[in-house]
Amino acid sequence: MFHIGHLRLLQRLKDLGDELIVAVSTDEFNRGKGKKVMIPYEQRAEIVANIKCVDIVIPESSWEQKVEDIEKYNIDIFAIGDDWKGKFDFLKEYCEVIYLPRTKDISTTKLKKSLTNFLSIPKDDIINALEVLETLKKDLE
Repeated sequence: MFHIGHLRLLQRLKDLGDELIVAVSTDEFNRGKGKKVMIPYEQRAEIVANIKCVDIVIPESSWEQKVEDIEKYNIDIFAIGDDWKGKFDFLKEYCEVIYLPRTKDISTTKLKKSLTNFLSIPKDDIINALEVLETLKKDLE
């Protein structure tokens, strides 16, 4: 679920070097991580590729491919959000590893929880609430 925190992270990542290569997890890899895929890989990769600070998008099919990607693309810096702090220190023998701070008060987990809570509201309750809002709107006009 792409949000402003991701965009700001990508912008900060771009400032670290000349070229920003972004690995987007494939649908299969996400399923293996226990993540439910709502938007297919091709669309997610296209969205990321069209962000002006992103130069190249590559598919991420496994955790193990990171070393191969670093060597293949001659990467000097591997950077990721600090919610992953320490998880990629093994890459330090291949390149510099940087953990960037997350955008304050923005979290994919929180967004998913809010969406789940909203979707758990019975349809009739939502319709009734919208009818009340429509009545209020008419009263204010």
